[in-house]
Amino acid sequence: MKKKYTILILLVFLASFSRIVPHVPNFTPIVAIALFSASYFSNKHLAFIIPILSLWLSDLVINNVILSGYYGEFIWFYPGFIWQYASFLIIAIIGLKTLKKRSFIRILGITISSSLVFFLITNFGVWASGSLYPKSIFGILTCYTAAIPFYYSTLLGSLFYSFFLFGTYEFYALKLKPFKV
Repeated sequence: MKKKYTILILLVFLASFSRIVPHVPNFTPIVAIALFSASYFSNKHLAFIIPILSLWLSDLVINNVILSGYYGEFIWFYPGFIWQYASFLIIAIIGLKTLKKRSFIRILGITISSSLVFFLITNFGVWASGSLYPKSIFGILTCYTAAIPFYYSTLLGSLFYSFFLFGTYEFYALKLKPFKV
């Protein structure tokens, strides 16, 4: 059991670290971490804690290295963070409900739909809590349209990291059969 958790935590840590190195905007592992945690951690509280903690810790690094000089203070949270964090909690619920049995096709479909959930929730948040777009049907449509290029990066990052996390874990589970779940 200790080997299993060591591998799980190591994989999540490696994926989380990728948020703080230079990368294409929105090409991040958090959707994959939420699904992976929901699928593999037997303690289901960890399915929620791991992605949120991963996001928050990497946000602390990103925001305080990049933005603290701009704001002149230590940044614990940023405007609109609630929409991002809520989307990952919902994605963890999706993972808990749908990834009891894992297969390539299932992981592919759930990753694509979870990326769409992230896109819909976070861009609704940009529209609802920001002042960039008018509070009208045209405003929200404009917001979603402007965000489409970012969706491609979110989707590609989610797919890459999902298959990295799930694939790497399953590879080690086959090689070290005693901790296979």
